[in-house]
Order: sequence, then C-alpha cells, then structure tokens
Amino acid sequence: MFVRPQFDPVAFHIGPLAVHWYGLMYLAGFMAFLWLGRKRIVRLNNPQITVKLLDDLLFYGVLGVILGGRLGYVLFYKPDYYAAHPLEIFAVWQGGMSFHGGFLGVLVAMAWFARKHNLRWLELTDFIAPLVPPGLAFGRLGNFINGELWGRPTNVPWAMIFPKVDNLPRHPSELYEFFLEGVVLFTVLWIYARTPRPLGAISGLFLIGYGSLRFLVEFTREPDNFLGLLSLGLSMGQWLSLPMIIAGVVLMFVSYRRAT
Repeated sequence: MFVRPQFDPVAFHIGPLAVHWYGLMYLAGFMAFLWLGRKRIVRLNNPQITVKLLDDLLFYGVLGVILGGRLGYVLFYKPDYYAAHPLEIFAVWQGGMSFHGGFLGVLVAMAWFARKHNLRWLELTDFIAPLVPPGLAFGRLGNFINGELWGRPTNVPWAMIFPKVDNLPRHPSELYEFFLEGVVLFTVLWIYARTPRPLGAISGLFLIGYGSLRFLVEFTREPDNFLGLLSLGLSMGQWLSLPMIIAGVVLMFVSYRRAT
C-alpha cells in the first residue's frame, strides 16, 4: 500500500502567473500530437496532408476539445444544475470537462476542417486517431498530480491512499487510464496504422479500443458523487463508452466490407 505523493498542482511561477502541472500536461499532449503527426505525414506521403495542414488541424482539434468537453460535461453530467445556473456554463476555471463531449467536439471540428480543405472526413480521422492517445496519457498524469478522479476502495497490493479524500486504500485509476488509454492504445494504433488500411478502419479501432478500455477501467474508478452508479450498476463513463464500442465495430465491419 502506498500514500499518494502530495504534489503541488502549481509547477512554477512566472512573476504573478502560476503555471499549473495540468496545463503543462495539455501542452505536452499538443507537442506530442505535432511531433507524431509529422512522422505520420512522412509515412503516409499523402500530398493533401501537409505539415502546414497539421498546425491548422491542431487548432481545430483544440477548439473541439474545449467546446465539446465543456458542453458534454454540462449535458451529460449536470444538465439540471446548469439549466438553473446558465451563466456558470462559461466558468471553465471551476473545472468540469467530459472526454466523450470533447470527442464529439473533435468529430464536428474534423468534419468542418475536412469540408474546408476538400478532404474525406474518415481520411482525416484515420490520420489523427494514432496521435490522440499520448494526449490522453498526459491528461491522466495531470489528473493524478491534481489528486482527482481517484479509484474505488480496494485491497490490491498497489492500492494508494488519497489523503485529501480519506484513509481508505483505493485503486490509482488515473494511472490505469494513463497506461491503458495512453500507452497501450497508442501502441496498438501506431502499429496497426503502419500499413495501409481500408478507409475508416483506423478510426473504428480507436473507437473500439478507447471505449473498451475506458469501460473496464470504470469498474475501478470512483463514480461522480453527484451521480453515483446508474442503471445496471454502470457509471456514466461506461454508458457513454458503449456507443463508441458499437460504432467502432460497425465502422470496421463496413470499412473492410467495402474494401473487398
């Protein structure tokens, strides 16, 4: 059993400005996206996807993550509260972002971007799918440093005590997500995408991979105290992951069916 280190969420100060670890994790994710994206561009040798396009693509993706993540949290997790306090929807500094909302926001942003640059939407999502997991990994490290999104009580040997929560040994679920949704998912997608695949297959594998891994990790993650577990004893994160898995299976089936 371990006690989670009590990290200072502020990495350093620049004059009166406090630079938080979580912000640095976002920056690391963006840099990894650009670095890996350049490698993908060289390997794909697609004249329509260039380094200049990659920089613009990141901007659209960030916009989709922020807007979609916030709106997803509002709609999926606290619709009644924000209906009564609509101005607080814009109070992003108070926290509250949803991965699934951010994911939908990125899909919309990519559709807009694809139309603007005369690209096929699935061609674009296939390109970015292997570039996303490192950002997820850095994000979960940020959660761990902040001491948030902790796990359920357990007696496994590697359990951690989160002093700000209680003295119960808990799953370090942020580290599980770092490893599974970040390291494992990246490795699988990067290897799979090294050879040509039918249009939409890489996107489908991302949906299946993320949805399945998130669904499993949610069994170890403490559900939001204002929601608890929902029907069938599943969390909100699990219910939101199920459509991803189904969509991924359908997309991969259709992609390979069309390729034959």
